Formats: sequence, structure tokens, C-alpha cells
Amino acid sequence: MKIYLDIVFLLNFMIDFFILYGVKKVLKENISLKRLLLGSITGSLTILLLFINVNNIVLLLSKFIVSVLIILITFGKKLFLKNLAYFYLISIILGGSFYLLDITYVEENLLVFRNNHLINLFILGGGSIFIIYLFVKERINYKETFSNKYIVKIIINKSEYILDGFIDTGNRLFDPYKKRSVILVNLELKKKSNYIYVPYKALNTTGVIPCIKPDKVIIENKEFNNCLIGLSKEKFKIDNFSCILPNKFKEEL
Repeated sequence: MKIYLDIVFLLNFMIDFFILYGVKKVLKENISLKRLLLGSITGSLTILLLFINVNNIVLLLSKFIVSVLIILITFGKKLFLKNLAYFYLISIILGGSFYLLDITYVEENLLVFRNNHLINLFILGGGSIFIIYLFVKERINYKETFSNKYIVKIIINKSEYILDGFIDTGNRLFDPYKKRSVILVNLELKKKSNYIYVPYKALNTTGVIPCIKPDKVIIENKEFNNCLIGLSKEKFKIDNFSCILPNKFKEEL
């Protein structure tokens, strides 16, 4: 069994830095590079546990205490539990990915490299960046999508329609007559109304979309009256949403 303490220290520092940076990006925290480095160095000091003969329970408790110190040093007390949870979540994803790669294993609580340790270092380093980048990107996209999700109640001709709405920053459509914002829906009305045709332009395409004036639109217990319902014949590309809210609503919700 070969143990390279300098490589283990460098690897721990590098991985802890990427994990902390991932937590910072996901939670959009304003943390300085200095604090990220201090937190990473604190995490790397767990290498000292390699020289202490303790049972597994004490070792596990020690690692937990160190992780708490890492979070406090890097992010402070604000949002402590959320920071700690994401720190462990990213660590578990990263650890599982490394296990899948099967280039390291643990023996007597020591990190052991298979074959060429230098090549493995590059694989682990590059792999850490790639895995955390994918996780952060997907998590941010998920949060942005569902932070703009709303339950929309539309009342037309005494009929109620409950739809899953999504605020699309690209939806700046409004009628040129009274400057009313347009809510786009895939909706079939039980009773037809008089249409108001609103012109639109998308990329190199122009046209008009039939709209109707609703009796009432309620979103998050807020009532919107100065708007129109645009009847879209095309299915929305955003999954599980049947209603596209205008960007202007973001200011009021």
C-alpha cells in the first residue's frame, strides 16, 4: 500500500475548494476567495486524522466537527444548516462518482491510489470540476425554473381554470391599444368570447394571436385585471406548464 501525504493533502484541499465553491454558486452567496481558501485548508487538515488511532465512531464524529468548522469559517452562521446540507450533498455526489470511476479506495481510513497516482490526481481534479459544474448548473436551472412557478386561477364567463403558470422573461407581449400584458395559455374555452387580436413578432416571424379579456386572474392571492388571455395553438416547450405569464408580473409577485 502506498500513501502519498503531499498528494492526499493537495487533493483534499482541491476537492474541498471545489465543493465550497459549488455551495457558494448554488446558494448565490457573496463569499470572498480568502474565506474559500481558509475553509479548504481547514478541510485539508483532516489528513492529521490519519496518524491518530481512534475507533470509527470517534473518527466519524471528528469529521463532522471539522465539516461544521469548514462551513462556519467559509460562510459564517447565516444559513448554516442549508450550507452544511449542500456541502454534504455535493460531497456525496462527488464521492459516489469517484467510487464509480474505481481509481481510489480506502484502506484503514487511508486514501490509496490505484496504479499511477499522478494520472489519478489529474482525473480526480478534472473530474471534480466537471461533476460539480454539472451539479451546480442543473441545480441553478432547477431553482430558477421553480422559483418562477405559480398557480394561476383564470375566471372567464363564470368558469374557473386552474393552471400551472411560469414567468417567462421573454414574454413581453402586450396589446398596443391599452397596453395590457398577455398571458399565454393552452386553453379551450367552453364559451367563446369576442377576440382581441394582438400582433406579435418572434425571431423572423410575425402574426397575430387571438386574446380575450378575463373576468379575473388570481395569482398568489393577488388579483390582476389589466391583462388579456392569449390563446396559443402551439404546445409550450416548458414541460408541465400550461400557462406562460408575462415578465411584467415578476415585479408584482
